[in-house]
Amino acid sequence: MPTDFEQKFKTIDNEMRKDGGASTEMDYIEQTSWLLFLKYLEDLEKNKAMEAKLDGKSYTPIIDGEYTWSRWAAPKKNGKIDIRNATTGDDLLNFVDKKLFPYLRKFSETAETPNTLQYKIGEIFTGIKNRLQSGFTLRTVINIIDEMTFQTSEEKHELSGLYENKIKDMGNSGRNGGEYYTPRPLIRKIIEVVQPKIGDRIYDGACGSAGFLVEAFSYLKEKAKTVDEMNILQNKTLFGKELKPLPFVIATMNMILHGVEAPNIIHKDTLSENISSIQKKDQYDIVLANPPFGAATADAVLQNFPIQTRETAYLFLQHFIKNLKAGGKAGIVIKNTFLSNGDAISVRRELLENCNLYAILDLPAKVFTAGVKTVVLFFKKGEPTKKIWFYQLSLDRNLGKTNPLNENDLADFIECFKTFKETENSWFVDIADLNEDTLDLSVKNPNKSDEIDFREPIEIISDIEQADMESADLLKQVKELL
Repeated sequence: MPTDFEQKFKTIDNEMRKDGGASTEMDYIEQTSWLLFLKYLEDLEKNKAMEAKLDGKSYTPIIDGEYTWSRWAAPKKNGKIDIRNATTGDDLLNFVDKKLFPYLRKFSETAETPNTLQYKIGEIFTGIKNRLQSGFTLRTVINIIDEMTFQTSEEKHELSGLYENKIKDMGNSGRNGGEYYTPRPLIRKIIEVVQPKIGDRIYDGACGSAGFLVEAFSYLKEKAKTVDEMNILQNKTLFGKELKPLPFVIATMNMILHGVEAPNIIHKDTLSENISSIQKKDQYDIVLANPPFGAATADAVLQNFPIQTRETAYLFLQHFIKNLKAGGKAGIVIKNTFLSNGDAISVRRELLENCNLYAILDLPAKVFTAGVKTVVLFFKKGEPTKKIWFYQLSLDRNLGKTNPLNENDLADFIECFKTFKETENSWFVDIADLNEDTLDLSVKNPNKSDEIDFREPIEIISDIEQADMESADLLKQVKELL
């Protein structure tokens, strides 16, 4: 039997399906997110006001007047929504579109610093809009969300789990949803390998739906034993950046539901930052990320990097290396063509000379919905690479939407990693044995006999498309030299 919260989410989706403005899983989660966020703010402000009163202090609310949830969304009478005074239809749409959203967007202009909740409110509502075309549908959805509360840890836990499922559904829905979703079993095992600790500053400059930051919070929450440690975890540990409006609001809401009251996520193009301006005081202890890949990079962005390439993932990798402190550790998911791509030679050299790339996890194509073949790079900054331990994840089943990667699939990898054990699926590569000119890391597993590579058609098509993009980029560079 579905839980009460689960049934509410299903009812919301069903209502939105009737509306012409919301037509995909991405639309459903976007609209659910901003409404949940405003309901969360109402509950948060009430709690803070009560705490202040108990301490004999006053509390100035962030959102006040007609813009509070209890005024425009859910006016109450005898504990229930007052139907006579609850705006609906065109009046509700006009208020939301012409008054509420403009009011909330101004917070990013009036907030004292970008690290405040006020600023994040402005950023969230600057990047999204109400897509529902029927004020009656919006009223129905509001009534359902008003019944959801964030008061107890059990409620937050259940809501966070259901929200994660919605993000997963979005990732499986096609279009661009998959780029925001990294399988949580993979994230948890990456964190287990990197082993962050209380006091570390953890960074994801391409945070998507904040999967890495959420799981890092859950991992460290079990280790926080004092109030001071919990305050450090809440306010000084997790940092993210995200360019696109939809994942930004999803990431913010996802972290809130998992217990982070004011997420340190900035709505920003990470690649717009010149990495030569990054100072030691701004560097991080841990980087966890799955940066986007592709060739849609503006010329102006390239000037921010010493190694200029059209592949955004290689720019992100330079950004992450620069942002790591000496001794800092990283777990980065990247397309497996990085290991051999000619356009990545200089980036590979930078990585191998300035960091100890101590392990590479080679993943099957269907770990990600799009079927892209990826690897995970584990490295530590401040010492050159001498040997790399490779692990090739070989499963005796086909992965897919209905048969996704699970934590048991990665159990042998974790066990072997503890001692860098050599097995049928794991081996070492000595850097001294690499071709000095290419630094090609796409080494074949020496512990298995020659096998026929039964690749999925989508993987073959993806590789062809990648090769075409690389060829086009090379031709452009040649033309520029003529």
